[in-house]
Amino acid sequence: MTKATVAAILSPSARERRTVLLTKRTIAPFKGCWCLPGGHIDPLETAEKAVVREVAEETGLTMHAPEFIGYSDEIFPEHNFHAEALIFCGTATGELAAQRDEVSDIRWFSLEDALSQKLAFRHNDILQRYESRTFGP
Repeated sequence: MTKATVAAILSPSARERRTVLLTKRTIAPFKGCWCLPGGHIDPLETAEKAVVREVAEETGLTMHAPEFIGYSDEIFPEHNFHAEALIFCGTATGELAAQRDEVSDIRWFSLEDALSQKLAFRHNDILQRYESRTFGP
């Protein structure tokens, strides 16, 4: 069954939009890979509330003014995984605190460094779209 999920492209401030937060997964699929913070939308939860909750749970940060910027088809037959990820961007404040049962590391990356990583799911594609949408060709 297809899952509804959210992913967050977070920056430390509106002036630092070329800096993004990645988390390293401790769970399958893509265990050990860097990815954008996010997760499943709970029953009767809006996507916006889900992305704010997931960011807080995984990173300890508070996401401000999430802006919906698109979706990603996350289809991986080899992992028996199919989700539709709703993508939000925004700023985040607070102290980084990894949720150890899902996240082994959290780090701010320049957008260029983040794109040079082999990210989980389709998060490389998501960040490439974010870069062209936000900063132009």
